[in-house]
Amino acid sequence: MNNLKKILLNIAVASFSCGLVSAQNINHTLELNGKNTNIKIQPTMYGIFFEDINQAADGGLYAELVKNRSFEFYNPLMGWLQPKSDVHSENKNSGYANIIDEIGNTNHNYARITINNANNYELINEGFKGIGLHQNAKYNLSFSSQNISGEVQSVNFELLDEKGNSVAKETVAINNVEWKKYNTVLTSSKTVEKGKLKITFNGNGVVNMDMISLFPQETWNNRPNGLRKDLVQKLYDLKPGFLRFPGGCIVEGRNLAERYQWKKTVGEVDKRETLINRWNTEFSHRPAPDYFQTFGLGFYEYFQLAEDLGASPLPILSCGIACQFNTGELVHLEELEPYIQDALDLIEFANGDAKTTKWGALRAEMGHQKSFNLTMIGVGNEQWGPDYIERYKLFEKAIHNKYPDIKIVSGSGPFPDGEYFDYGWKELKKLNTQFVDEHYYNSPEWFQKNATRYDKYDRTAPKVFAGEYAVQTVAIASPDNKNSWVTALSEAAFMTGLERNADVVYMTSYAPLFAHAEGWQWTPDLIWFNNLSSFVTPNYYVQQLFSNNKGTDLISINENGKPLVGQDKLYASAVVDKVKKQTIIKIVNTDSISKDLKINTQNINLGNVAEIITLKGNDLTSENNFSNENIKPVQEKIKINKKNFSIKIPSNSLILVKVSNL
Repeated sequence: MNNLKKILLNIAVASFSCGLVSAQNINHTLELNGKNTNIKIQPTMYGIFFEDINQAADGGLYAELVKNRSFEFYNPLMGWLQPKSDVHSENKNSGYANIIDEIGNTNHNYARITINNANNYELINEGFKGIGLHQNAKYNLSFSSQNISGEVQSVNFELLDEKGNSVAKETVAINNVEWKKYNTVLTSSKTVEKGKLKITFNGNGVVNMDMISLFPQETWNNRPNGLRKDLVQKLYDLKPGFLRFPGGCIVEGRNLAERYQWKKTVGEVDKRETLINRWNTEFSHRPAPDYFQTFGLGFYEYFQLAEDLGASPLPILSCGIACQFNTGELVHLEELEPYIQDALDLIEFANGDAKTTKWGALRAEMGHQKSFNLTMIGVGNEQWGPDYIERYKLFEKAIHNKYPDIKIVSGSGPFPDGEYFDYGWKELKKLNTQFVDEHYYNSPEWFQKNATRYDKYDRTAPKVFAGEYAVQTVAIASPDNKNSWVTALSEAAFMTGLERNADVVYMTSYAPLFAHAEGWQWTPDLIWFNNLSSFVTPNYYVQQLFSNNKGTDLISINENGKPLVGQDKLYASAVVDKVKKQTIIKIVNTDSISKDLKINTQNINLGNVAEIITLKGNDLTSENNFSNENIKPVQEKIKINKKNFSIKIPSNSLILVKVSNL
């Protein structure tokens, strides 16, 4: 945008926080009291919410590079090109691929390729918005094949750059008339953002092919056919307390046939049944007709990822209601048993004995003998109304009858207030449920005003899981929402309120987590990526600073005996970390002027050196991007007086003050 538009936008988003601007800094005296509040910060306080939206799984976290590798999309050749073939010709001078449907198999299709002229036939895969390749990196290619007839001796696999030039090539001999899996390794001679995979043949004849797959050798923890390393590293660096998966609305499906069914996502990868992605055609402004779920990233891999991250797994299951923003299809109560059994079997899959239980044995067969230590499970995503409550009751009874120690997350609907929300909370309180999931996507003003949201919540009521939240600069699901500094700053102000109420709020997570730069449907998002690289947003750094510094126990930080909840546009929370022996103060200033703060201490013995971490944008519209992370934490150390000390908090900033306890 031009400079005038940028200035006007900055004024618009800043107007809510800019009062009369003084040339002098405003002074505040805060009281930090180390007296025990008897409020623990839960290890699960800050977690991550994963949903396969914005190309987050296939083409994203799941490192597969071949799109529609087993010809299972609704259009079985979607993603595959035959540039020298004509569907209205016999292709006697080239060749063609037909799709064979094996009825009864979960992997329904394979390609039958007829090569009439091996010198003139090509089968090309376009990848997910192209295939990203790094110079000198090695890529594992595998495929299954059956040499039906003719004189086809071998298959050539070639990686191409954007101009069609070869950057890697390998030839694999195929001579088996029965299905057989083959493997080879390709090494890219250059870095390519939008490459392709070209397949050609040596000799004419008929060949069957399936599960044509390409993975980088370098994956997270170097697991073959695993997860994209740079993306998982960013999750690891958050130090999340839990991993919620697989969503989100994707759990529900647009109808019940398209709901997420965990049993179809475990076992051998090539036998997992592909399903259309619920976000495929959801938004007219971002249609994604080639968006499917292969489930190479399935429930076993989610549990494994949670373990890698040191996070508690939190799987969410269908409650028998399709997305109520779509069909709202219901399963009859008398037909709900299979859905409930899925929940019971999932707990067995995660925790069951490897030798004496069916689903525990499958987990062990997949490579994980020990329990995944599942302690909680979610029933439904953001369903609402009596239909949800009566189904939830049946799930809760069955789960706690068999697994009384499993904690269950229930839902209060898609909105932070209103009829659905009030009804849900009223009924769930009656049931004495353990966790209620609340969702809020709203404006910067809303988040700042709601820093006090949980101050008056009933301390004896079910605990809160703030399961989905993010500031929207325009409107919910608008394609024009930005990950600008004003969104992250407002979330930070709100999060001080979450932390101050840690006796009510036990879990929180920003959403959505990932977005492909070309494959997104929803904004804003925490982490952005393309085929080669990724960057984190200001919102990510806010999450990271809170999560990495959550502490173990809440202490008070007040001004004039009252918590800072927006007075003079200041917000604050404070914790003690009894393990690290630290005191950590988080302060947010949403004003356009800096503030001088004096902090007096009591009932706490601090060291004389403080680490100050500052997160600040150049202006409220500032964003990070692939070229430059303009907004990121800056650290410094200062000497302080143990009993009282002074600091300056810049305008529109978040600061952390970390001091060792003596």
